[in-house]
Amino acid sequence: MKFFRSFVGYCIAGMIVMAVWSQLGTYGIFGGYLAAIIIIGPMWYMNHYINLTGNEDDAAFVDMGLAIAVCGIMRDTFIQGGDAFSTSLPTILLVGCGAALGGITAAFIEKDMAKKKEFVNENPREPGLRRSDFEKLKEAKEKILRAKRIKIFQKKSSI
Repeated sequence: MKFFRSFVGYCIAGMIVMAVWSQLGTYGIFGGYLAAIIIIGPMWYMNHYINLTGNEDDAAFVDMGLAIAVCGIMRDTFIQGGDAFSTSLPTILLVGCGAALGGITAAFIEKDMAKKKEFVNENPREPGLRRSDFEKLKEAKEKILRAKRIKIFQKKSSI
């Protein structure tokens, strides 16, 4: 049922965009804003806010852009024939490369953000202090505290 709901939601988004966008595009930039408000806003609300497509928090997120792109490619292929599809292949390949680079970049950024979350400390670093120097200071502080604990323990046991 989840697949069917996603299929219907993305089909509705793709068909409405392909049917209405070109008419709104005749109004220039204002038409683009109008299309965003009239078409994309309600489709996003239906597919993502109401969660018709069933995107889960821990799963890969498929956006409406893919569905709209597939709908546009197939519409032109059905209307103009297979030649329209073959002439669009270089663009499709470049979009795929861009998507892959975007995904790789997002993974690096996410990994870096995870490192920064691990590094959260109760003592903020001084401005300009490198992370390696901060780690050395932290280790020295821990050694001093351990040495004090040992001395305190030795004094208590000798009493």
